Parts: sequence; structure tokens; C-alpha cells
Amino acid sequence: MKNYFKFDELGTNYRREIIGGLTTFLSMAYILVINPLTLSLESVPDLPDSMRMDAGAVFVATALAAFVGSMFMGLIAKYPVGLAPGVGLNAFFAYTVVLTYGIPWQTALTGVLFSGVIFIILSLTGLRETIINAIPAELKFAVGAGIGLFITFVGFQNSGIIVNNDATLVGLGDLAQPATLLAIFGLVLTVILMVLRVNGAIFIGMIVTAIVGMIFKTVPLPDAIVGKIPDISPTFGVAFDPIIHDPGSLMTIQFLVVVLTFLFVDFFDTAGTLVAVANQAGIMKNNKLPRAGKALLADSLATVTGAIMGTSTTTSYIESTAGVAAGARTGFAAIVTGVLFLVSLLFYPLLSVITSAVTAPALIIVGVLMVSALGNIDWNRFEIAVPAFLTVIAMPLTYSIATGIAIGFIFYPITMILSGRRREVHPIMYGLFFIFIAYFVFVQGK
Repeated sequence: MKNYFKFDELGTNYRREIIGGLTTFLSMAYILVINPLTLSLESVPDLPDSMRMDAGAVFVATALAAFVGSMFMGLIAKYPVGLAPGVGLNAFFAYTVVLTYGIPWQTALTGVLFSGVIFIILSLTGLRETIINAIPAELKFAVGAGIGLFITFVGFQNSGIIVNNDATLVGLGDLAQPATLLAIFGLVLTVILMVLRVNGAIFIGMIVTAIVGMIFKTVPLPDAIVGKIPDISPTFGVAFDPIIHDPGSLMTIQFLVVVLTFLFVDFFDTAGTLVAVANQAGIMKNNKLPRAGKALLADSLATVTGAIMGTSTTTSYIESTAGVAAGARTGFAAIVTGVLFLVSLLFYPLLSVITSAVTAPALIIVGVLMVSALGNIDWNRFEIAVPAFLTVIAMPLTYSIATGIAIGFIFYPITMILSGRRREVHPIMYGLFFIFIAYFVFVQGK
């Protein structure tokens, strides 16, 4: 094992890898709570049950996808990177695809499956480099930042801090409400822990907030700590149903946009995470990422596995940098993280104490971390600033990640052509321009 992961060469040992893997798990564990609540649309009242995914099944699918994905990353790519369903992508899945577009969650899972299969093909061929180079870095950063704003907006909504206002669209909620006060407490606590650089700050913040909520009877007490693992059958294999029973539902521009969005965000989120972790761990060699193809393959395999289990896109987590800071250097740490996610299946009863007020601070803080990408955009170049800004601002304002991407990708070729820089625009970007124009005409125009 030590030779396989090159412990001596990388200056690490079992103790450092185990501590690193545990730290990464604690930093990521909030997804076990947020994903079931998000995909079941728990915070949205008065919805038919057919639009909601089974929270128990999603919990199991989340844990299994994280286990399998982290094991793939550890064994195949040998990177200290944990994988799990992504926060931004699950929000797109639930609030945009299912809630806004009205696409059944079963079909949305098929979209995740398709994006994963395409990702596998791209990872096994040279096409991935072509696509990475085709999309300008500024738009990649803008997409990440826009998703951060969207997630933050959802967090403020779920907490009751921001509410509907007929006169101004949105406004400040009643901060005296018990659930809202609890969310504010959780946000302040999590900010303090983050500033103090406490490992697993987001997870610890959620646990403490839940405990305080139980003390003040804002959060229900759990029936048990360890219990029976929920049934995964409501979501397992459902991604294949539309392919078999309703293939016509997949032959639409709307479904194509869904697949492309899942693929795009996962593809570049993974690439950015791998570069960040490799830089911090000192793995980068001559500004190149060793075993990049294997890492992307591991991520894509995890997405396919997660879709079959019944969850939104599985992706690499930037929280893995916390594990690297604690000493992780090899894929053994990712294996530790994966095993801990598997063990977490036994603690489903605790999910009942994690309400929207408890998870809202985590969403807001994750949004803060993602918005930091704005610093990488050259705002002095107007032809770049316009599509980047529209991408970022359109996501929360339209309540749609896909719409934000579409608007930015439409404006980019236009501003570049008008500024005399048309030769810098890759042909793929022109192709995406027409795809997204069709998206607005045939999908949003209805």
C-alpha cells in the first residue's frame, strides 16, 4: 500500500493520510444533509409528491456516490480529493430543472447520466483539452461565482432572512422568527469558525446550530442516533426509465441544455479543484497536472454511479484542500474519506434534526467561497466584463444557473467581435452561441 501510493516519495505516512482523509470528510459531510433536503425540495411548500425525490433514498445515494467517487479518485488517480454530489449542481437540478422547467426528476437523473457518459468519453480522448481551451477562463470563473451567488440566495431564502416582497420582488424577512434567529446564529458561528480556520467549520457549525435549535425547541429531537439504512429503491436505476419508456422526452433542446449545463459545470469545477489541490499538495510538475486524465475519468465514473444510485452530479470537492492542509498527499486519504461516507449510512435518524434553518448558513458560506473566483476576472476589459457580469448576475436574478450560462455565452462572441477580437473566439463558442439562442427561442420563449 505504501509503495502503491508512494508514501516515501511524497513524504507522508498512514497517520497523516488518515487525519487528512478524516478532515476532508468533516469538511464535506454537510452534503449528507443538504443534498436530501435540496433534491426533495423540502423548503418549497405545496408541491405534489411526484415532484419530490425521496429524502431517505437520496441520503443513501449521496453517501454511496461519495464513497464510490472518493474510492475511484484514490485508487485510480491517487489524488487526496474527496467526491460527492455538488452543492451548485444539486441546486440546478432541483430549483431550475425540476421546479422551474417542470422536467420530472427521473428525466433530470437521465440528464446527469448522459453528462457523465459524455464526460467519460471526453476523459478518454483528446477532446477534453479542446473544450477546456475553447471556453475562456473568465467565463469559467464567472460560472463558478454565479453559482455561488445563486446558492447564497437560496440559503437566505431557506432561512427566512430574505422573503418575497410584492413591491420590490424581495425584501428583508422577520428576523424575530425563531427559525430565522437560529439561522442567523448558525451563520455567525460558522463565520467565526471559518475565520479561525477550524477544520470542518461548516459541518461543526451545522451540528452546534442543530443542538441549539433542539435546546430552544426550534428543531425536533431525533428518535435515535443509529438506525436502519433507508431504502434506496425509490431512486435506484430510475435514470434508465425515461430511456426505456419515454425516449421522446429526451429529444428536446431543453433536455440538451440540461445535459450541457451538468457537463459544463462538473467538467470545469473538477479541473479547478484538481489544480487547486495539486498546487497546495505540491503535486504539480512544470505547471502540469500529473494523471489529469485519470482524475477526470474517476470524476466522470462517479457521476455515472451517482446518477444510477439516484442523485445529482457527483464532483470533486474544493474542501479537499482542508485535508491537504492537515497532511494528506495521496489517494489513501481519499479512500479514508470514502469509507467514512459509507459508515455515515448508519446515522440517518440524525437527519431529522437538520432543518432548512440549520443548513442555510452552510449554503451561504459555500457561496462566499465560490464567489472568490470573481477576483480572477479582468474587469478592465469591457468585452470580457460584460458577458462575465451577466453570467454572474443572471443566475440569482432569474433563479436559473442554465439561464446565466446561456446569457453569458451569447454575449461573449458578440462583444469579442465588436471589439475586433473575433479570431480569439473558438469555433466551439460560436456553436454554443447558436445552441443557447435556440434555447431562448424554443424553451424560454414558450
